[in-house]
Amino acid sequence: MSDNVADTIFDIIAKEANIDRGKITLESTLKDLEIQSLDAVQILFEIEDHFKVTMPDRDPNFDTESVKGLVDTVQKLLAAQAATPPPGNG
Repeated sequence: MSDNVADTIFDIIAKEANIDRGKITLESTLKDLEIQSLDAVQILFEIEDHFKVTMPDRDPNFDTESVKGLVDTVQKLLAAQAATPPPGNG
């Protein structure tokens, strides 16, 4: 797992939910961190904007309820982007 991706997501969660970054672990769920649904949506938007990815809507293969799930999802999306050649180069 890329520490850089995890660190960035931790920073985004802490900033958007206005919580101490030290409380965030990979095992934390958004519920554990007492993150309200509006803040959760803003966190997802910030993650998408920062990493230039689109988070899946209600895809059972992706866990966006836990911090580890968010990190894993972003890593999978980034890997898929890296594997896809730019338009016109295929």
